[in-house]
Amino acid sequence: MAKAKEIKTNAMRILDRNHIEYEVLQYECSEFVDGLHIAEITGVLVEQSFKTLVLQGKSGQHYVLVLPIAYEVNLKAAARLTGEKSLEMTPVKDITAITGYVRGGVSPLGMKKQFPTWIHTSAEKFEKIYISGGRLGTTLCLNPRNLAEATGAQFGDFCVKETDNF
Repeated sequence: MAKAKEIKTNAMRILDRNHIEYEVLQYECSEFVDGLHIAEITGVLVEQSFKTLVLQGKSGQHYVLVLPIAYEVNLKAAARLTGEKSLEMTPVKDITAITGYVRGGVSPLGMKKQFPTWIHTSAEKFEKIYISGGRLGTTLCLNPRNLAEATGAQFGDFCVKETDNF
């Protein structure tokens, strides 16, 4: 019997092209599920699980923020990092058109266009973090410094605690 071929996402292709090691975790998922539930499903530690958000500045420029799943963005701190006067979340209805990914499957790697990217400083204390693999049901595990290298990201502090689960 032939071995099932692994379906590669744009995120995986970029990591492969850059010779960056990563692991793939796959789970059953047909619609958006928040990061806390995904961590529970996959057995991954919450503090090592990161979500990817896309924001838009007053200038019209888009920015990508990679942050712990149990945190939310401090818009003022993020605006200071990006040099924008203010930032707002990109509406869910626009996510696919801007990134090429569906809600819940947005990866900081392999978007239609590479936007300026920041990874929360908490990622630096881990050898590996977990991010979306570019489609629902796929999570990637990789070194945060390698993620920064592949995306041209900087590390910064732009979060506030969202839940008591962290």
